[in-house]
Amino acid sequence: MNVLMISPGFPKEMQYFTRGLAQVGARVVGLGDQPEDQLPQVAREALSAYLHVGSFQDETAIVDRVAELAGRVPIHRVECLWEPYVILAARIRERLGLPGLTVDQTLPFRDKESMKRVLDAAGIRTPHHYSATTAAQVVEGAETIGYPVIVKPIAGAGSENTHKVQSREELDRVLPALRRVPEVSVEEFVEGDDMTFDTLCVDGEVVYYGISTYIPRALYMRENEWVSPITLAYRDPDLPELAPGKAMGFEVLKALGFQTGYTHMEWYRTPDGEAIFGEIGARAPGAGLVDLINYASDIDTYAGWAECVVHGRFTQTVDRRYNAAWIYKRARGQGHIQRYEGLEAILSDLGPHIVDIDLNPIGAPRRDWRRILMGDGMVTVRHPDLATTRSMAERIAAHLHIVAG
Repeated sequence: MNVLMISPGFPKEMQYFTRGLAQVGARVVGLGDQPEDQLPQVAREALSAYLHVGSFQDETAIVDRVAELAGRVPIHRVECLWEPYVILAARIRERLGLPGLTVDQTLPFRDKESMKRVLDAAGIRTPHHYSATTAAQVVEGAETIGYPVIVKPIAGAGSENTHKVQSREELDRVLPALRRVPEVSVEEFVEGDDMTFDTLCVDGEVVYYGISTYIPRALYMRENEWVSPITLAYRDPDLPELAPGKAMGFEVLKALGFQTGYTHMEWYRTPDGEAIFGEIGARAPGAGLVDLINYASDIDTYAGWAECVVHGRFTQTVDRRYNAAWIYKRARGQGHIQRYEGLEAILSDLGPHIVDIDLNPIGAPRRDWRRILMGDGMVTVRHPDLATTRSMAERIAAHLHIVAG
């Protein structure tokens, strides 16, 4: 099978999905805007061919170039796991008559308002929401729903350009920052925990699923520099308190007609245990969550995803032995990294449970925490007991310091 992989080397986790395709026997044709010699080595070694485009802006020209290539090299599947280009992948599939999500099927995964309208019709609980293309519409939506509200781009991933607004005065301060966003969603702010539901699917059947939580909530970690963000992947996604979110996840996939590949859904668990939908992408989770999923069960869902899309099956044994958590650290101070504080004690006490550690080197410039979620370092831990895993993560968050100056 020849698989066209869009953006095989960026973001960085794409190289491992590209390698996964080669590992399960596919011939991988890359399509990207990076010069081939600048691709990560892992991706470059997995490719059989590479189509370099100067920019992803002109989708029509790219579709034409791929169609011309397909006249010489048969393309059997088109895959994309990076949010901005899933519509491009669908356009190429339609042009070549290939299986996979069409443009109409992909749009609800990309457009948050369209997504929620489909799920509203299916009877799935979503936050009250309005779409807005003008400042006046944003104000109208916010005042109809009632403060606090969340204002975020219709098309986007993560919490970038996402704002919690408590009042009309706050909204007036936020609106100038959204001038370059063509359309936003104004939605009810839901009190509760930020959760995920991540799956691998084959022909509409879920063959793997997992649940994680963000500690603290995504918006809070994005607004406060001192926070050390934690994501914790549950060993047991069938815990009773997670059942409403799990059930909703299956319903969402059915309502949206997802067939084969990776999905990443975010949902809210309210204090009384209700599950409320957040959003879903027809792609793998970012920010290292795929690695947490793999650490939790000693599996490789990079190759597992590839097996799903190439062979229509998932044969890895899922042995749910661990809860796993990563902790992202943001340096204190400005300038260059000078030292780590608390690291020796953490390594001494928690060493057997630390499965990955990646700290910004001494002497390196401090990273911009607003642009790079990982900040200046990451530590990943795992343990069979949920409370112990969370305690370890919270200890690292509180007592490991990266100092810049």
